[in-house]
Amino acid sequence: MSETLAPLADRVDAQSWPTLVDELDTYGCAQTGPILTPDECADFTEMWDDVARFRSTIDMARYRFGQGTYRYFADPVPDPIMTLRAAFYRKLLPVARSWAERLGDPAPWPDDFADWLDACHAAGQGKPTPILLRYTEGDWNALHRDLYGDLVFPLQVVIGLDRPGVDHTGGEFLLVEQRARAQSKATVTVLEQGHGLIFTTRDRPTPSSRGWSRAPVRHGVSRIRGGIRHTLGLVLHDAQ
Repeated sequence: MSETLAPLADRVDAQSWPTLVDELDTYGCAQTGPILTPDECADFTEMWDDVARFRSTIDMARYRFGQGTYRYFADPVPDPIMTLRAAFYRKLLPVARSWAERLGDPAPWPDDFADWLDACHAAGQGKPTPILLRYTEGDWNALHRDLYGDLVFPLQVVIGLDRPGVDHTGGEFLLVEQRARAQSKATVTVLEQGHGLIFTTRDRPTPSSRGWSRAPVRHGVSRIRGGIRHTLGLVLHDAQ
């Protein structure tokens, strides 16, 4: 990383958080400004071929998850990824607690990200969840949730590593929200290179005539029409 660049945590802190929080409350997702440089995105993409960095590789078609491939990072997870996870956790923690209060849910998340991971590990969720995903022409990802156990953080982040419209076409990020007594609502986002998309992991509160309703949310990726699309997935809880 160039010495002239701000540290990764500072770049996360410098985002327009009041606007992002408002979009999360309104839509269940929000795209940040630039966080990674093109060179840093390329550094992550180049990790794909270093299989020793990963604890497992998933062929989506084999499990009927869609079509494409993703790899879970093994311990020790690269420091930049852990820095990003901790920085996003710190900024998203007030949102998580606010959503839990509105829904009448417990809020088990401590102030410190390391303490939260310790709680996950104590509950049997000891496997790291950061993911490097790769899609080629014709690939897609079915609507799903990244839960991995009983302990769940209600928001997560995906960072685009390639240039939409240049390195690939298609591959828009899909978020589908099931509304109470109404048809589902879809949000489609073009994920820009180096930007992070924050989105709902499982449920979010939505206003209703009786206060707050629980809206289940799933996410996926539309078909890649050409080229290659890489993303870095930052789930903020670990897995069983």
